[in-house]
Amino acid sequence: MAFANPVPVTITGYSGDAMEPFISKDGQLLFFNNRNDPSVDTNLYYAARVDDQTFSFRGALAGANGAALDAVASLDQLGNFYFVSTRSYTSTLSTIYRGSWSAGGVGNVALVPGVSLQQAGSVNFDAEISADGQTLWFDDGQYSPTGALQSASIAVASRQGASFARLANRATLLAAVNSSGLNYAPSISVDGLELFFTRIDSMGSGANPALYRAVRADTSSPFGPAALVVAASGFVEAPSLSADGHLLYFHKLLNGAFVIQLMRR
Repeated sequence: MAFANPVPVTITGYSGDAMEPFISKDGQLLFFNNRNDPSVDTNLYYAARVDDQTFSFRGALAGANGAALDAVASLDQLGNFYFVSTRSYTSTLSTIYRGSWSAGGVGNVALVPGVSLQQAGSVNFDAEISADGQTLWFDDGQYSPTGALQSASIAVASRQGASFARLANRATLLAAVNSSGLNYAPSISVDGLELFFTRIDSMGSGANPALYRAVRADTSSPFGPAALVVAASGFVEAPSLSADGHLLYFHKLLNGAFVIQLMRR
């Protein structure tokens, strides 16, 4: 059954831009960041569930935010919190961090090893941890010296102790997903069989990002061709699938502001 009828998500007590939503696997917390713009101090926030469409703002994430961009939250069922930050990129060429989630804050924050390509201009600008904490889905973005995004593809790594290692067969698993355009912002189902992501079909001016869905028969098989999520129209990005697969959150540019919306299957 397809997702349909997008509706706005209300975050009571919060009035700014809301981007990069992530719904916790128990459905009780909505993580997001404010506007991702060089002119803004982009930080991570969270809100508590009132109902599927309404959340109560709880504030900034203590321990996760700094002077650099801090964005794109995800949380596994074990309490491991992952996010993207540019705080050390110039010295480490790495952007994906993790820490321990507890009572509105993140402790023991450290870089996630084994993910970065360690190449200047290559940036992992989105990431999502699987529900069991064993698989990290992320993107490889390549930027020009002037800061223009030139390419973006989705990649995957498996946990190896305290580190992660890119899957040797990742190109085969994701060949259909990365077959065209810029592909980023992955969100994986709990069973690993359904992948939602954002695609920009061309580099031409005026090309809007759109949401896509790809499926596979089992976790060792490649994903099939991606299909457009038709109901999510306009400038839409950053899907986040609920644990039961019935709800899909995403952000949309609406009247110059970024807002979070929700669709039901």
